[in-house]
Amino acid sequence: MSSLPQYAQLVLDANPNVHPEWYTAVRQLLDHNKNSAIMDPFIAIAHQNIRSSDPRWRMLYIDASILKVLARASMGGLHEDVARECVATLDRAIVIAGAAVDDARRDYVAHDVIRQLQSAIPWQPPSSAVFIANPAAPPHLLATSRKSIRTLAALPSLLAAQQHWRRAPFVIREYADDWPAMHQPHQWASLMYLFSVSGPARIIPVEVGDDYRSDDWSQKLIGWEEFLSSLDPSTHSAHLAHQTFYLAQHSLLNQFPQLREDIILPDIVYACLDSPDFPAYEPPPNVIVNAWLGPKGTISPAHTDPFFNCFVQVVGRKMVWLAPPSVASAMYPYQPSLCVADTSHNPASNATSPHMSNTSQVDVFPATLDARNASQLAFPLFWDAVPDEAFCVTLNPGDLLFFPPGWWHGMQSEDVSFSVSMWF
Repeated sequence: MSSLPQYAQLVLDANPNVHPEWYTAVRQLLDHNKNSAIMDPFIAIAHQNIRSSDPRWRMLYIDASILKVLARASMGGLHEDVARECVATLDRAIVIAGAAVDDARRDYVAHDVIRQLQSAIPWQPPSSAVFIANPAAPPHLLATSRKSIRTLAALPSLLAAQQHWRRAPFVIREYADDWPAMHQPHQWASLMYLFSVSGPARIIPVEVGDDYRSDDWSQKLIGWEEFLSSLDPSTHSAHLAHQTFYLAQHSLLNQFPQLREDIILPDIVYACLDSPDFPAYEPPPNVIVNAWLGPKGTISPAHTDPFFNCFVQVVGRKMVWLAPPSVASAMYPYQPSLCVADTSHNPASNATSPHMSNTSQVDVFPATLDARNASQLAFPLFWDAVPDEAFCVTLNPGDLLFFPPGWWHGMQSEDVSFSVSMWF
């Protein structure tokens, strides 16, 4: 395990200069019986400023968390409860500090310390269950869409993508069939493997509830083992009365680095595509890879995202609804703030309410005729204008879906579903 003095010296040499008392506190940590509580005020103030554009707050959060854990673990007698507490502290840092962990030093130290701490935590053999998709059903017809997405035999070349395929969605069936994630011993459908890549005592962020537009929706951190157990088909009946947990848009492959080796990024994510719908489009600095894992029935409401997306279905099936940016006036998005977003740069942007102003109030997956009739009364412009322009497709394991920035899209899981999105 990295030593407290060694990491403290690295922190002092890095000199982020984000807080006037930071260096004094680090030296006190070294000189005063390794009192890990010295780091708590810095973790708290970094958390308060984590949304700042200044990356030093994120670096402060992860550095203070690592130093706190190293101090706590070096006090002797590393019991299981202490090890679990320390792992949780580092996982919170990985989840909350986000991009700061991409720094090679912090990334390496955080994961190395977690592995060492886990040696003090007994671990019961995990479930050997495997998620199995139901037999493919006939294409499901949605009242909210009338178009079919183009299916390609293979991924277009970078030149062809730029010239012909950057304006509309397409699907490639069985594209990812050769990914390690599709096969043993790295199969993501295996609970045994998903437990093994994390080790014990890990925590992850989940959405609680079926739909983030609902009043009872919330977010929280829970144990990875608890989350996977809630999806385990062998114990499903025991969880029927529990709330729905959905791991959504989380950089799980950064938190559990072994998963990175199980996917192969498509060449197209390295293309410098421009967007005819948004002339000032700017891609992210690096490809953003997020994971989506949840039970049957989880829904992502129709919304827009700011980047090109390659979306790969790895486990289970997922129904996807899409509509072009041109239908925005009929999508009944939640009202943004008085801040006017520059959609030429970011079609989903809204400075004060980013999570809802890019989201439609319309349920594009109405479950009953009554729900459909109520929607037609409440949102007549949508029903008049959108279905003729909208697409629907059901993705099976291994399928890849490409769609451009600013396209409205909603998703509904038909089975326990594990997907990867790649923004570029």
